[in-house]
Formats: sequence, C-alpha cells, structure tokens
Amino acid sequence: MRSTILTGTASSPRTDDTAEIERLFADFLAAWTAGDAQAFGALFTDDSDYVSYDGTVARGRRAHQHNHDKLFRGVLAGSALVGDLESIRYLTPDVAVVHGTASVLMPWRSALPRRRLSRQTVVVVRTETGWRIGAIHNGRVRPIAVPEPDAFPSRMSRLMSRVAHRFGVGQNRSR
Repeated sequence: MRSTILTGTASSPRTDDTAEIERLFADFLAAWTAGDAQAFGALFTDDSDYVSYDGTVARGRRAHQHNHDKLFRGVLAGSALVGDLESIRYLTPDVAVVHGTASVLMPWRSALPRRRLSRQTVVVVRTETGWRIGAIHNGRVRPIAVPEPDAFPSRMSRLMSRVAHRFGVGQNRSR
C-alpha cells in the first residue's frame, strides 16, 4: 500500500495515527474481500455518510452494513476490493481526509478493468475506539480533458450560450 502524507495547517501527522489510518484503509479492503458486512460496518461511525459511485447516499453504520450485506450475498458475492491508499491530510489532530483508489475484482476476472477504478475521498475521525470512517464519497475515475478556450468545443459552447441568451432560453426571467 502506498501512501503520501500531506500535512494540513491544523496539525502535523503523528506516526501512530498514520499507521492506524493505513490499517483502517487496509481493513476496509479486507472486510469487503471477506464479504464480512459486520466487519465492514464496524469501520464506520454511527452517523457516517456513504456516497456510492452512482451518487446514492446511505446514512449511518447500520445502513452501510445492511446495504453491503445484500451486495456481498448478491451481485458482489466473492468479489475482492483491491486498492491503494494515496494520501492522508490531517485537518485537525482528530480529523483527516484520506484519498485512495480501489476497484472491485469479480471472481471470474484475473485483472482489474480500468473502467471500474474508483477514487474514494474519506473523512476519518478519531473515536474512543480508534480511527473510523465518518464519510466516504466513491467516484469512478474517468478523467476527461478540459478543452482549451480556443478549441472547437469551447467555441461551440460560447456560441450556444449567446444564442440561448438572445432567445431567453434556460434563464430565470422572474428576477
């Protein structure tokens, strides 16, 4: 597992905390791969948020555990979650933002399909029982190039904006 520690202005990282957060990410992958919804749910705070790659939101440890139990016994049965921790940035001594990448490896595949790679933005918080996931947002990695201002897509967008403005399309006129 590779990781890059980035310090926030609020604190500097402590080696023990970094090691525990790295373990938390590894446990996240391991609980998924084991198909263990209870162990998976235990990694979250009671009031945590989980935004899935398709944009759906689940709130609370119980919801995450329930949803993943259905997934692990259903469409994701036998799958493995394979990934890397990319960075840890401490916002305060008790809160950090973690970025990682991961992909679900289905049992009939021998290699990870690039289209299934996701990046996780994870907020971890220190609790009485150690670091836990307070929020996670899981989004597909599908980078697109941003067109230069003089490129055709940019010129076309500006033209369409002028046409729409001229005809009052797409604007709230109740001001």
